[in-house]
Amino acid sequence: MKNLKITPCLWFDSQAEEAAHFYVSIFKNSKMGYISYYTKEGFEIHGKKAGSVLTVSFELNGQVFTAMNGGPIFKFNEAISFQVFCDNQQEIDYYWKKLTENGEEGQCGWLKDKYGLSWQIVPSILPELMLDTLRAERVMKALLQMTKLDIQKLEEA
Repeated sequence: MKNLKITPCLWFDSQAEEAAHFYVSIFKNSKMGYISYYTKEGFEIHGKKAGSVLTVSFELNGQVFTAMNGGPIFKFNEAISFQVFCDNQQEIDYYWKKLTENGEEGQCGWLKDKYGLSWQIVPSILPELMLDTLRAERVMKALLQMTKLDIQKLEEA
């Protein structure tokens, strides 16, 4: 962790460890890291029982994250999302199915997982498809009609 410059920290009510295990189970080349615990110090501020999980470190495909049990004060919203770039439809289908389980589907490849965290499941080829101005119009028109993105339909556009 000492060499890392930026690590996303995700604020959960009390599900940080559960969420970390969930994400690690979905993404290849992923692993759990350290777990730290609340102490009795600061109870009057944080209200968490001594010995309960404070933070969890985990890694998804080389990206380190911290999950924190901070209480119900803050909730996730669409202002922050994580993009998962997929090389084929099979990958898109896999991540879509896993991350929408007990979550919700959104438009244009967006979804919320069961913790309310927003994800974008994106074909790796999409940026290339959007470079040509004329093609970008057709691609955008097709994309706006989709929930889970369909690589073949985007390429045909």
